Amino acid sequence: MTKRTWLIIFGAVLLVSAAPVVSAAGNTAAAQSSPNKKKSKRKVKRTPRGQKAPTSDRIREIQDALTREGALDGKSTGKWDATTVEAMKKFQENHGLSPTGKIDAVTLEKLGLGSDTAGKGAPIPSASSATPPPTPAH
Repeated sequence: MTKRTWLIIFGAVLLVSAAPVVSAAGNTAAAQSSPNKKKSKRKVKRTPRGQKAPTSDRIREIQDALTREGALDGKSTGKWDATTVEAMKKFQENHGLSPTGKIDAVTLEKLGLGSDTAGKGAPIPSASSATPPPTPAH
C-alpha cells in the first residue's frame, strides 16, 4: 500500500472512532440547555428586589393623613384601592409633586409620615466643619 492509502485509512479510523465522542458531546450540550431537565438541587438564596408592599396598618396611616389633608373622603380601609390612588394623586398635585399616585419618600414627608432625611442624599460636609477651630491667643 502507498503512503496515501495508509493516510486515508488512518483518517477514516480516526473519524469513525471519534464519531461517538462527538455525538455524546453534542448530546451532553443539548441536555444541559434542555428546559425539561432538572437543574441541580443546590438552593440559591435570592435577594428580594424592589420595594415591599406596605402593611394594611401603614396604608391606614397614609389614608388618615390624606383625609386630614382633605384629599381623601371616607373611612380608612387599609387597602390601596383606586380611591386611595386618586387621593394620593390629588395630594401630590396640590403640593407640587409629580402626581403618580404612588407612595414615595417625598410624598410621605409632605404628609408628615416620613423621616427628615427620606428621599434626600447623604449629607455633604461643609467647608467650615473641615477646618479646625482657631486656638485662643495667650
